Amino acid sequence: MRSLRLILSNPRYFAPAWVFTSLNIWFGTWAIYIPSVKDKLDINKADLGIALFCLSLGVFTIFPIASKIINKLGVGKATWTGVCCNSVAALLPLMAPNYYTLMASLFLMGACNGLTDIAMNTLVTEIEKEDKQNFMSAAHGFFSLGGILVGFSSFLIPIIGNPPLHMAIVVVLVLIINLMLRKHYYHIVAAPVEKEPFSFKLFKPLLLLGIIGFVSMGSEGAIIDWSGLYLKEVALAPEVLIGSGFLAFSTTMTLGRFLGDGISAKIGSIKIVALGALIAILGYAMVLSQHTVLAIAGFALCGLGFSVMVPELFRIGGNVKGVDSSQGVSFIAGTGYSGFLLGPVILGFLAERASLVYSFVLLMSCAILVFVITFFLGRRGK
Repeated sequence: MRSLRLILSNPRYFAPAWVFTSLNIWFGTWAIYIPSVKDKLDINKADLGIALFCLSLGVFTIFPIASKIINKLGVGKATWTGVCCNSVAALLPLMAPNYYTLMASLFLMGACNGLTDIAMNTLVTEIEKEDKQNFMSAAHGFFSLGGILVGFSSFLIPIIGNPPLHMAIVVVLVLIINLMLRKHYYHIVAAPVEKEPFSFKLFKPLLLLGIIGFVSMGSEGAIIDWSGLYLKEVALAPEVLIGSGFLAFSTTMTLGRFLGDGISAKIGSIKIVALGALIAILGYAMVLSQHTVLAIAGFALCGLGFSVMVPELFRIGGNVKGVDSSQGVSFIAGTGYSGFLLGPVILGFLAERASLVYSFVLLMSCAILVFVITFFLGRRGK
């Protein structure tokens, strides 16, 4: 909790943490309206999966050039640029009049999300280096906090009754807060490093962790995109509870990330990842019960289980010797977000051909895979 107190007591740390919150508010507000967009445009789950792939494509298009943009602008300016771009892009998918416009809008949203994500993680890495303070996990906790805020706002869906208006209100409020805070990070640039020729050999120790990142972020993306539809169509939840799975997941994700640094210091990285995998497996078992209350509780356990995995990966990626922090973060982002964004697409096709139940069986199998990987890492003493 020390890192949380650090963020809340100093605007130098709170400003970048709020960018994390903002990114999930934009993305989460879109996500809770996915069932509405599906019905409005009269598309099936496979079509929705293709549209979500356009979101993934936008992210992957920006990844190869993100580090160049960040280094050219400076990490602080690049972060603010991402904030401004997202404020526009977040509005477009919910305003799309047809399926093809939706795909184009999601591509643009994905590109803006990708740039902002790499920039803000690089920004935190640079501040950690300058100040010798660790707050990456807590910053990711603020990302999850954005999901909590979105989850609570989902209760306003029947009241507002207008997805574009809901998003517009969110965008204006979030942008105003970012505008007031940007002075605390706008000037920051990445510290120069003694570069070595770029080679994947530099990242060899991270490959198994990259698989863990793929699975954990794939699960996060799947729950964000499909939990509402699962509760609606499989668990038969009432409309007022459709966003509750996302809310429960985000709440425990936030709690786990605020506590993660201290727990990791006591039991070690491998053990905390293994423990998280076991908790997630139990969570998926509860989700697969198809009972509304148990499913919501299961989403909560999944959030707790996956909460501590990703922040440590980003910190490692931003501190690889001989590599710009932005390049290291881009590498971790590429492996992790391929899961975050491609996972829901794969699940969409599986849900269309079989059912959402089989999709969550696959996610549970992936959590088991993470546990197996940590078992082998532990035996090798890594």
